[in-house]
Amino acid sequence: MSRGTEPVALLGLGVMGRELAAALLHAGHGVTVWNRSPGRDAELVGRGARRASDARDAVLAASTVVVCLYDHASVHETLDPLAEQLRGRVVVNLTTTTPNEAREVASWASEHGVRYLDGAIMATPPMIGRPGAEILYSGDEGVFRETRGVLDRWATSTFEGADPGRASLLDLAMLSGMYTMFTAFLHGAAMVGADGVDAVSYARRAAPFLAAMTEYLVLDAEAVDRGDYSDPVQSLDWSDLGHLVRASEEQGVDPAPIAMVEALRRRQVDAGHGADGFARIYESLRRR
Repeated sequence: MSRGTEPVALLGLGVMGRELAAALLHAGHGVTVWNRSPGRDAELVGRGARRASDARDAVLAASTVVVCLYDHASVHETLDPLAEQLRGRVVVNLTTTTPNEAREVASWASEHGVRYLDGAIMATPPMIGRPGAEILYSGDEGVFRETRGVLDRWATSTFEGADPGRASLLDLAMLSGMYTMFTAFLHGAAMVGADGVDAVSYARRAAPFLAAMTEYLVLDAEAVDRGDYSDPVQSLDWSDLGHLVRASEEQGVDPAPIAMVEALRRRQVDAGHGADGFARIYESLRRR
């Protein structure tokens, strides 16, 4: 059998796990599936997947084992008893973990002779196997290259380096930006909603404005990388967000999202940097 259709074992059949397995089946791979709780594999088995009797049975069915479980603890609960069976095999871990958790699993894998690749899925389940999906990988580059025939079935595959925690770090950093943006949008929706403006109308106004503002990300990034915030579009002094906090309170809305930003701005102003650009709040956030 060619590397392009090699058999794969997939541990974990949540919504994402099922989509990963379905994409492999569609591409002609032999797929053995296992889930901690029964009943989630019926459709996949109907499409040709093999149902494993337990995790050990699944692991023994393929040289490439894909893990997509709930969290870091569940990865160890599942893999630790199978260390001997996994020796010499490839494990691609697509479970969402912190960077240090990814590094810890990589260390565990190395100790047990397991070839390890960590992955971070930058897509929703319906995007798997479709344009626009991307999965970041880090760890063993040899494994990445050898398993591209599998990895590319799901999404655009991008290797981010030998540090097993790098893919997770980039993933969580981007999710931080996403969730913060969503929270800020919902905060604005609550503000206008207090005066009877529906959220859809607000979204139609906000979406193009926010999209246009993302053009400033590169300018802020350049200032951060230079460590020079002295040529601002608008200074921290002129970016006082106190009126946004007050307006939120006047609307009866929790000001927490914007109050957080104002606190970061105020910290830099109080330190004597009011003439610098807004990107300087990075200095309030960065690791010391």
